[in-house]
Amino acid sequence: MPLEDIPSIRFLVVEDHGFQRWLIVNLLREMGATTVQSAPDGAAALNLLSAPDQAVDVVVSDLDMPGMDGMELVRHIAKAAHPAKLVIVSSLDRSLMATVETMARAYGIELLASIQKPLTAKKLQAAFGARPPGPRTAESAPPAPMAFGLTEVDWALRHGQFETYYQPKVELLTSAVRGAEALVRWRHPEHGVLSPSLFMPLVESGGLVDELTRQVTGAACARCVEWRRAGYLTNVSVNLSPSSLGDVTLAERMTRIAAESGLEPEHLLFEITESAATKEAGPELENLSRLRMRGFGLSIDDFGTGYSSMERLARIPFTELKIDQGFVRNAVTQDASRAMVESSLELARKLGITAVAEGVQSKAEWTLVLGLGCRLAQGHYVAEPMSAEEFARWAKARPKAANGA
Repeated sequence: MPLEDIPSIRFLVVEDHGFQRWLIVNLLREMGATTVQSAPDGAAALNLLSAPDQAVDVVVSDLDMPGMDGMELVRHIAKAAHPAKLVIVSSLDRSLMATVETMARAYGIELLASIQKPLTAKKLQAAFGARPPGPRTAESAPPAPMAFGLTEVDWALRHGQFETYYQPKVELLTSAVRGAEALVRWRHPEHGVLSPSLFMPLVESGGLVDELTRQVTGAACARCVEWRRAGYLTNVSVNLSPSSLGDVTLAERMTRIAAESGLEPEHLLFEITESAATKEAGPELENLSRLRMRGFGLSIDDFGTGYSSMERLARIPFTELKIDQGFVRNAVTQDASRAMVESSLELARKLGITAVAEGVQSKAEWTLVLGLGCRLAQGHYVAEPMSAEEFARWAKARPKAANGA
């Protein structure tokens, strides 16, 4: 287990039962921890967390405690914007623990693990073995959010600073590369490569989304042509903004871009979020119908997070269904999430479309969705998003698909 960071991590154990509190503290010390504080309830823990001379990196907390319980403690930690990460240790029902896990993430708390009692050294080690939390220092703390103006984003867009990255999709049975999702990044001259969360709100509100979509689609089509000529039976997918779907010229523009690159429409998919797909406004339905009529694929993204019905989905000619990564991630431990994955796969089979497991981050998740009959997977366990050049090198080392995508 890669536990070499444990000695430098500062722990706080929150547990009302004296023996259990002693056990957790001692297990942490046996793992090499040198700074371990403890508190009998949430209120005492908050006092320690707010003390300027008592820095804490990881809180290991029970849930069911008298006075301030673990759920209220999590809320207060989030409200105070404390940087501590969280490990839950509880004897509560697994389904209830799963709800609290979701709650913690919704509050913005980084949850390292959720452990069901009885606690053992092996369970505690596993909480840190896969992803050691690391002490919170000035160097490791996330940088303050960067603020950009519309003029700067517009200039960058028109002067080639936005790049298209690609996250692979692979066949679960063979590990062969079957496609890639095009994702935009901003290569800023001062701040390096920036993620969409830092600029997409301005792109959307500033009326720049059509130009960005044009650039990303053009780059993705050109690369897909190169990959297919090199013998990789791949397709490429591009995300469409809900605002783009309201423009009835969209299908014509996308058709022209694909034709100019020489890519056959069947090898280009457009991804639409579930919430956008279930809007039944005329322009949106016209665009989706025309794109499909022209031969392009349509993928419903983040499936399971919206309020669509089977009837609505049947009215839109989707060719791919992407199961939301939250359900995939939790399906290994949560019966409800596993049921959502199973029902999504069954729906895809009934509609005759391809299913993709999104956000696969571990071997356990890969094994689970493979066993459930999912065809394709995408996520960090497969590969991180990468530049076009990196994708070509990565694909070269993969098995080649036996038949067309």
